[in-house]
Amino acid sequence: MVRKNFLVGIDVGTSEVRVGLGEPRPDGTINIIGLGLSPSDGVRKGVIVDLDKTVESIVSAVEEAERMAGIKIDSAYVALKGLNIELINNRGVVAVTAEDREIHEDDLERVMQAARVVALPMDREIVDIIPREFIVDGFDGIRDPVGMLGVRLEVDAQIVTSLITSLHNLLRCVNRSGININGLVLQAMANSEISLSPDEKDLGVFLIDIGSGTTEIAFFQQGKLQKLAVFPIGGDHITTDLAAGLRINYYAAEDLKKEYGSAQPSLAESEPKIEIKTVGSNELRLVSERELSSFIEPRVEEIFQIIREEMVKMGWTYLPPAGVVLRGGVASMKGIVEVARLVLESDQVRTADFNLGGIKNPVYSTVVGLLYYVQQHQPRMHVQERGKQAKKDGPGLWQRIKDWLADIID
Repeated sequence: MVRKNFLVGIDVGTSEVRVGLGEPRPDGTINIIGLGLSPSDGVRKGVIVDLDKTVESIVSAVEEAERMAGIKIDSAYVALKGLNIELINNRGVVAVTAEDREIHEDDLERVMQAARVVALPMDREIVDIIPREFIVDGFDGIRDPVGMLGVRLEVDAQIVTSLITSLHNLLRCVNRSGININGLVLQAMANSEISLSPDEKDLGVFLIDIGSGTTEIAFFQQGKLQKLAVFPIGGDHITTDLAAGLRINYYAAEDLKKEYGSAQPSLAESEPKIEIKTVGSNELRLVSERELSSFIEPRVEEIFQIIREEMVKMGWTYLPPAGVVLRGGVASMKGIVEVARLVLESDQVRTADFNLGGIKNPVYSTVVGLLYYVQQHQPRMHVQERGKQAKKDGPGLWQRIKDWLADIID
């Protein structure tokens, strides 16, 4: 079945690849009609390390979403994440060209292009430009200046940059999966779309996403993303600690963490009733939730200590008025909020609620947030895979020569 009025999002994570397909509704919500999930074997700490395995994971997740929705997917928006993302604040200034001084869409395009003029290292590339506010003749705080009158138009923009190698590896994997990329969306922006309220974004809030391979700290204030930091520690490190402490394999430790894990021993049961099989032995032994928690708690505390250090680097010795919102797989662990409140020395900590369109599984929260962000902002593609030439507005030099020769012969 071919239908044009739908949006597709792809989230290539460290542990899983998620695909979401939805239809926009007139009321601003999205009807989720297809979801796909596949283990991500080619990604480590948010970085693609095996192209072929990553392509296989994307294809598998896309096919699952296609079967659920009964729709063939040929293009999608992709979440951008990882350690290689940096934000640069820059301004662009242009003169309004219309005789009546009315600001049009082409003026917005020119001022955004002016904001792109920034010195970058050779190994980095501009991925996206997010307008924070527009300024018309010195009056700031304007969200959409189209239709206003003015002489001078400025934009305060946030430029998203990425390392060229990691960025184009992602583009190549998605393209090799048979999917055209409509645009790239910063993961923090997608997550904030469904995890934060407008009031929280306005007052000041930290959105902390503890994933499998990385932890992302995004600070929002005045309705905008202000700061972003990522460090390479996440849920996988907790699983590894649990596997080493109990002497069991990684996958068994991952199952135990998800089912019985607690970040605080005082909230865990002390009675040994969980059966495990240690490596090198066929005999089963019983452990308690509290014993599991004794291996989990130190790593969780370390993660939040690093988070606090990053907050201080961003200029926040104490938490902002709206506090902290936790999300990601680790955020659903029992006792995580209590540990966060203890380390961050504040009660202003909560976990993000997720229940959109009947989808309650937080695994899909990023990809669903991606669809909601796309519906509101319609981001465009600012980069292309290397080796593919951009389509030009007019004929090239060789084509013009051939046309000129043809006119002479005629």
